[in-house]
Amino acid sequence: MEQTNHLKLPYILPSQAQKHVTHNEALRMLDAIVQLAVIARDYTHPDPEAQEGDRYIVPDNAGGDWIEHTHKLAAFTDGSWSYFTPLAGWLCYVKNENKLLIFNGTDWQETGGSADLSSIEMLGIHASADETNRLTVSAAATLLNHAGNGHQLKLNKNGEADTASLLFQSNWTGHAEMGLAGSKDFSVKVSDDNGQWREAMRVDRSSGNIMIGAMTPSTRLHVDGAIRTGSITIRTLPSASTQGAGAIIFVSDASGGAQHAYSDGKQWLSLRSGAVIA
Repeated sequence: MEQTNHLKLPYILPSQAQKHVTHNEALRMLDAIVQLAVIARDYTHPDPEAQEGDRYIVPDNAGGDWIEHTHKLAAFTDGSWSYFTPLAGWLCYVKNENKLLIFNGTDWQETGGSADLSSIEMLGIHASADETNRLTVSAAATLLNHAGNGHQLKLNKNGEADTASLLFQSNWTGHAEMGLAGSKDFSVKVSDDNGQWREAMRVDRSSGNIMIGAMTPSTRLHVDGAIRTGSITIRTLPSASTQGAGAIIFVSDASGGAQHAYSDGKQWLSLRSGAVIA
């Protein structure tokens, strides 16, 4: 063997004359490629003002004397350019970018904190991401903060029949969901332990009317079924003016028997007779 396996440093052979020449050549190679730091990797032609010892990575679009040395290390030594072919695993610090590169056997790539995260396909934070859950976070809490004003969390779906929602799970089983589930109306659904989903509420997107059990709400609140109000005694009735005109409550000990009362903004009146209850 006349060279070392990896760096290709020349051996001094027993029968060789002028052994100092081979020794000096090996020293120059070591000086060029050990503790590797280059000035730049975007120079397409040799630097006409290069100083002794300057080093560069030759880019893809190089021309001039560098045209056939893509990805190689170009070192200015003894007034001329020398070229070294990198091996997989070589590390190189690029001074003008303040970045650390690694050669993968084909190209130089950024490594460590300098990696480009602007278009990664998936990310797991203290968890493993997959093709469905491309962003996965395992933590006690997740904070999305404003950048000076407000903040929006946006869920976008492709078509009306698709779903854009927040799904609440317990032990990986869904029990509540809110969002645009199969339509453009906002809905809230719940599920029992057997996986039976039931819609609890829907908001009509055209009118803003709220429906509970109804399919087409005709009023601001449309309930398809009985409604139960709170039950209270005359002594504990809240202020009619504070509750506001139109408030309804069930009075369990009204003089004419238990009945509903409504507020006219000043006092509580019987729904049955219109008489003052309190």
